Amino acid sequence: MALTNTQYASVMRHYDDIRSLNNRILDSRYEEIKNLSPKLEEIDNKVIEISLEAAKSRINFTNDYDKDFDSKLKALEEEKKQLLISLGKPANYLDDIYSCEKCHDTGFIGQEKCSCFKKFAIDLVYRDSNLKNIIKDENFNTFSYKWYDDTKINPRFGTTARQNMEKVFAIVTKFVKNFDKEFTNLLITGNTGVGKTFLTNCIAKELLDSSHSVIYLTAIEFFESFESKDFNKNKDNVVDTQYFLDADLLIIDDLGTENSNSYTNSRLFYIINERSIRKKPMIISANLEINEIGERYSERVFSRLLSSYKLLGLFGQDIRILKRNNH
Repeated sequence: MALTNTQYASVMRHYDDIRSLNNRILDSRYEEIKNLSPKLEEIDNKVIEISLEAAKSRINFTNDYDKDFDSKLKALEEEKKQLLISLGKPANYLDDIYSCEKCHDTGFIGQEKCSCFKKFAIDLVYRDSNLKNIIKDENFNTFSYKWYDDTKINPRFGTTARQNMEKVFAIVTKFVKNFDKEFTNLLITGNTGVGKTFLTNCIAKELLDSSHSVIYLTAIEFFESFESKDFNKNKDNVVDTQYFLDADLLIIDDLGTENSNSYTNSRLFYIINERSIRKKPMIISANLEINEIGERYSERVFSRLLSSYKLLGLFGQDIRILKRNNH
């Protein structure tokens, strides 16, 4: 299902608002420069005069078409730029203002939806997921190592819980920093309460704040979305799973909590494979160990995860219990 008519109208109003705001800014700039120098109006009047003369000569097919019309207009544009510079303004201070240079705030590039359209649509469709409320409290600024023990070495990892988290934290911060430069997928495993969801929320906030589109779903929500679409379930709340492919980042939390079967395996592989082809990163968190993932999912899902995902294992005490006991 595409956007509903109401949602589509909301997106279009969003672009109307952007254009109106940018036009007001431009009008304000024009008044500012006009008050600083009367020369601006003189230049603009000359531009209008020459443009009208050029238009008349073209319409009337007269032989007196001035070949210098274009050069005269360019000279006036250059004069305006020099005026702005002399007033301490950038040369493009009075150029049209666009929040998106790709689509010029229309939402479309030709017949194709612009990436800014897709981002706003994703935000609109998933704004009720409460992710944005959660990340107010769960983000890199509120992250703390104090919940990770630094005295006992885990035999399997060869490090303490804190040392391990320091390595993981460095990897996820690099993931965010290089998000637009490097294609990387993350598979975060560990027991309940060791910080997997907190980390994914940290990543989500950083990318949302830098104008990337992020979809966060629990595994159950993820598969229910496909079921609604494929089997016509819950017709009033069918989700367009195309957004799972379009989002800059897709996060699937708590993989393994769903009822796994051949259908869920096929949907999971489809998304993993398609996003890999499109070089669109994914983050998957699971309460399962790697060997349990291999036993639970199909061989091609397991193979793709091992070959295309950076594996990050977390361990330690249940932080939620530690926090409750700390109050």
